[in-house]
Amino acid sequence: MPAEPRPIFLRQKRDGAGLKVDLAALRELNPDTAAWLYCPGTPINYPVMMAENNDKYLRGLPDGSYSLYGSLFIDYNCAADFGGKLTVIYGHNIKNEAMFGTLPLYGQQSYYEEHPDIYLYTQETNYTIQLLYGAKISAKEWEQNGFLEEENLDSLLQYAAQHTSFQSAVQRREDARYVALMTCDYDYDEARYFLLGVLNPDEESE
Repeated sequence: MPAEPRPIFLRQKRDGAGLKVDLAALRELNPDTAAWLYCPGTPINYPVMMAENNDKYLRGLPDGSYSLYGSLFIDYNCAADFGGKLTVIYGHNIKNEAMFGTLPLYGQQSYYEEHPDIYLYTQETNYTIQLLYGAKISAKEWEQNGFLEEENLDSLLQYAAQHTSFQSAVQRREDARYVALMTCDYDYDEARYFLLGVLNPDEESE
């Protein structure tokens, strides 16, 4: 197994539960940098990229070099500014728990209770993703149900609620924006595990 790549990372300092990240400087290095994702107490502490397709960062690092780890990246069909009703972020399930290798651990209620929030930083706004559901799905079923399409968001929420692997006190809201974090799951062929959370802007950054 190759060594985990060190993510591009400029000025980053602890600020309560989250971090302060200089996204403007990161975007000068690579304008594909859309955000930074951080989950305290886990390896998730990476830039989030977005390109004109979903292939560029599947095996590519933010500096353009090749790596089996790839990068975290937003589905190219989504809004880059997280302004849509649903934004999907992909990452590989690495066995040493790098990238999104810890997402399937949300199959345990205790793990969710230790890590109920994930922090998202953009150049304009800092957000807290309050996790609502975590569920498995086949890649084929995700595609056939059109869960990436915003008009099917209610169906996605219904599916996730019926199959969730943990119970959350977070409430769904009609005006909410959602983020889905998705990775491979090794339980069966083409299995996926995804977290679905409510995107809440931090008042201070607003």
